[in-house]
Amino acid sequence: MAEALPTIWFVLIAILWTGYLVLEGFDLGVGMHMLVSARSEQDRRVMLNTIGPVWDGNEVWLLTAGGATFAAFPFWYASLFSGLYIPLVLVLLGLIFRAVAIEYRGKGRTPRWAAFWTWAIGLGSFVSAFGIGAALALTTTGLPLDANGDIVGGGFAWFTGYAVLGGLAVVGFALLHGANFLALKTDGPVRKRMAGLAWPWGWVALLPLAVWAILVVVLAGRWWTYLTLVIAVVCALAWLLASRAKREGWAFASLAAFLVFGSGSIFASVYPLVLPSTLDHAWDLTVSNASSSSYTLGVISVVACVGLPLVLAYQAWTYWIFRKRVAPSHIPPHDVVEPAVAPTR
Repeated sequence: MAEALPTIWFVLIAILWTGYLVLEGFDLGVGMHMLVSARSEQDRRVMLNTIGPVWDGNEVWLLTAGGATFAAFPFWYASLFSGLYIPLVLVLLGLIFRAVAIEYRGKGRTPRWAAFWTWAIGLGSFVSAFGIGAALALTTTGLPLDANGDIVGGGFAWFTGYAVLGGLAVVGFALLHGANFLALKTDGPVRKRMAGLAWPWGWVALLPLAVWAILVVVLAGRWWTYLTLVIAVVCALAWLLASRAKREGWAFASLAAFLVFGSGSIFASVYPLVLPSTLDHAWDLTVSNASSSSYTLGVISVVACVGLPLVLAYQAWTYWIFRKRVAPSHIPPHDVVEPAVAPTR
């Protein structure tokens, strides 16, 4: 069992990253659509209210994925996070500005205030999606690691074609996933616009992710990863048919399944590598040489068995409670703030 723990944790981390992209993907997409697709302030408020109850819970998956990588594979964590220091700091700033903007946007009453925080939400969502996509792409395609696991080549050695491809892949998926989510969760003008936007531009949005998956599977895949890749293509076709038929629920589920099988193909293809070296394959980080001790893996396995079901149950309950559509009629006018002390006459 102890020998299998590194592999189990590799699979678990792959599931955590995939879950993050499925859940956080749509609310990052909604954030970008607030900037590029909304036609009015009411549209933006409708969009924001669809993710209001769930966006912070979705970010838990990112924290859990990062924490699990640190605990289970400290050498992978150290090489990846130090080598990608610049893009990950930008991701962190994007997430911070986005979180602050979501909370602060409704606190003001002027168009300038709303416009500033709308830009913060949109740009924060874009930067976060692009940076995370770049990091995940480089995890599967490699970085210039030396024998000590350090990145050589300077602070921008990470900026390669694969990084750009991964960034565009997650941005494109988030935009499309967000459009499907808005079509599923809203009613009125936003629903009609997002339903019409989803399928004509969908293939363009999914192309970088498809190229990333195909490249990894062709270069390093096994025979059964080709099968999961074919299943991902079938899910994409199912998404297209559902979108054209205006079946929002099936379209959303099909696109999520496309990501799950595409991500599964990528992670399964690179196993047992967790971070390849582009300089010398003798310096690759694998599930064996990058993992924590068996004792540490055993302890965090117990913690995960207790904590993860609670998180999943709570998040499922949240989505069930807030399952209804959001319509313009549900958006109240801005509250009028009454003075705490009556003015003296």
